[in-house]
Amino acid sequence: MGFFWNIIVLLCSVPVLRTQGSNVQQTKNNVPRLKLSYKEMLESNNLVTFEGLSNSSSYHTFLMDEEKGRLVVGAKDHVFSFSLVNISHDFTQIPWPASPSRRDECKWAGKDLSRECSNFIKVLQPFNQTHLYVCGTGAFHPVCSYLEVGKKPEDNVFRLEPHVENGRGKSPYDPRLLTASMLIDGELYAGTSADFMGRDFAIFRTLGKHHPIRTEQHDSRWLNDPRFLGVHLIPESDNPEDDKIYLFFRESAMDGEHVGKATHARIGQLCKNDLGGHRSLVNKWTTFLKARLICSVPGSNGIDTHFDELQDVFLMSTKDPKSPIVYAVFTTSSNIFKGSAVCMYSMTDVRRVFLGPYAHRDGPNYQWVPFQGRVPYPRPGTCPSKTFGGFDTTKDLPDEVVTFARSHPAMFNPVYPINNRPIIVKTDKDYQFTQIVVDKVEAEDGQYDVMFIGTDIGTILKVVSVPRGSWHDLEEVLLEEMTVFREPTAITAMELSTKQQQLYLGSNIGVSQMPLHRCEVYGKACAECCLARDPYCAWDGAECSRYFPMAKRRTRRQDIRNGDPLTQCSDLQHQDELSGQATLQDKTLYGVENSSTFLECSPKSQRAVTYWQFQRSADDHKQEIQSEDGFVHTEQGLLIRTLAKKDSGVYLCQAVEHGFMQTVLKVTLEVIDTERLDDLLHQSPNQRLWYRDFLSLVNHPTLNSVDEFCEQIWKRERKHRKQKAHLVQQQQQQQQKVVVNPHNHMHVAGLAAKWKHLQERQKGRNRRTHELERAPRSV
Repeated sequence: MGFFWNIIVLLCSVPVLRTQGSNVQQTKNNVPRLKLSYKEMLESNNLVTFEGLSNSSSYHTFLMDEEKGRLVVGAKDHVFSFSLVNISHDFTQIPWPASPSRRDECKWAGKDLSRECSNFIKVLQPFNQTHLYVCGTGAFHPVCSYLEVGKKPEDNVFRLEPHVENGRGKSPYDPRLLTASMLIDGELYAGTSADFMGRDFAIFRTLGKHHPIRTEQHDSRWLNDPRFLGVHLIPESDNPEDDKIYLFFRESAMDGEHVGKATHARIGQLCKNDLGGHRSLVNKWTTFLKARLICSVPGSNGIDTHFDELQDVFLMSTKDPKSPIVYAVFTTSSNIFKGSAVCMYSMTDVRRVFLGPYAHRDGPNYQWVPFQGRVPYPRPGTCPSKTFGGFDTTKDLPDEVVTFARSHPAMFNPVYPINNRPIIVKTDKDYQFTQIVVDKVEAEDGQYDVMFIGTDIGTILKVVSVPRGSWHDLEEVLLEEMTVFREPTAITAMELSTKQQQLYLGSNIGVSQMPLHRCEVYGKACAECCLARDPYCAWDGAECSRYFPMAKRRTRRQDIRNGDPLTQCSDLQHQDELSGQATLQDKTLYGVENSSTFLECSPKSQRAVTYWQFQRSADDHKQEIQSEDGFVHTEQGLLIRTLAKKDSGVYLCQAVEHGFMQTVLKVTLEVIDTERLDDLLHQSPNQRLWYRDFLSLVNHPTLNSVDEFCEQIWKRERKHRKQKAHLVQQQQQQQQKVVVNPHNHMHVAGLAAKWKHLQERQKGRNRRTHELERAPRSV
């Protein structure tokens, strides 16, 4: 009767079936090739986690120091220092809570004591060789201090200085508000809110030798309820006097710029040597300009689908430090659909827009139009330097330049992405993009940018951009989707270490660490390694391993652009077949005539399309199984609606991907005829019991009844195990009492007799377990 239990276990593990559509291959091209759950990531040793402290949360602020091998993380009431090698083995923490009086004031002001009235760390910046500058919300009273970290890794110093200074203009009051900052030459550039109510948003420069400076206050043309996401220093020329600070943020559209309420993504610029005006714009930026970032999908009817909710930016350095590539992550605020996109921008296009026409409100409808009048000299937005001549400081600028800059901070033309469209678009998914980091990887056929994209449900997408016909026409290849937190939570911080080849991720509940590549998970054959199309990995002649550009191996096989194993691994086909025998699943299953059965087949790659072949005997030819022959093809396997004796034989599940076919499952199915069933009906009572269970399963009218039946089976098994454990525990307790009181021997004897009686009742079950162990199993 072992085969009865074997097939019960198989059918009870079948997931909900979904039939494949005609466009299955097109659909599969949009899914990750490998999808790994949180449990699978842990079990494969590809994830290290820090679960967080019970009295902390919001692990949102990251600062990575590869020289010291540390990751500094700012959270609620704490600053942490983690080892880049393993974040769970070596970390230290510094508590930095808000004072009780500040917490009380925050509570009296109507704020939530547990969620808002704490010190949420928002700024972590390197100040000098031995200290960091750190700021927090301070229970709606921003504070800053200095964090000593030592000059060398062996100094082993991590100490917060007792001196605390005012954090206004550096950290927001409200922990829910985003801030972006960068410390350059001892001066802190920060985009943040500067008041308790969260209405005065500004771009500040504080610290250092100069007087603090900011954007114009309460002028929606400058900033209109912005949310700051990034600050970056990008050289403009070989002269440091021309260096500019670029800020990335999203804000509400300016009046007249859009019908109704809308959000626009922005890039802002200002000169590092801006000191403000002399008579106008005193202690205000005179070189601030902003432009809109467009990330949209052109529509067939001329109406574009816009992604305007800028979420994160990453600057990928190039050989020219003046021209990094800007990667930007967007979501949509549309009520019609949910979606995310990634767009790339070149600094050449950004600078062209800032040299174009200014936005000007004019005409009877007071709409925004390009300014057509005379632009004063020097052009507003130009840094005072010897490059453009004539002015040593912004305080020397003519009044007409400062006046024009004050009334025209926005550019008319937007910045369009490279190729005028996103490189990644995901719509109607159960997640949205939140963060992005990019790694430039050297492969056999060129360099590739590998993107790691964080989502709001705690997953990471690993995507590589592959050129179709040229390097200007890119195809997104979604390599993996990995769950990196124990529960769905938005990924709010990401850092990538090229030295450690690790990725570090922050969320509200903790910090996680994962490797950039896991070549061994792709398979044990050349074809499987090639199909992965992972620039980090190549077939080295023995296994799928890390690709090193400098290594000289003739057997190294890699094809990122095409992923074609037929050309890369054709001479190793026999070797692949031999190695594939170890991974081929070989099962023997039993079915009952006139019932239905399900053959489960789930290839490792979600991109693979499955086909089934049938062979009645070793002498017969293999024939492809069609859906109309009483078989139903599903994403999880093959459903045979009504079994007949002629259905006995060997079933082969073939996985086809990128033109390459391999057998992943071999099932030998034996169909039991009704005459044999009659014989089984006259077996012993125990066997009839198990036959009744089996028959009620294989003749189920609906799939829901399978779930109900399996639930009964598992409940009965759990009940038996609990009874057994309870009796064993009672027996042990009584044996301990016997040592103290020998008169208990009669009660112990009664328990022993009860246990013996239970064992007699379970003899049939024990025999069945023994038969199950001898039953055919998958290899």
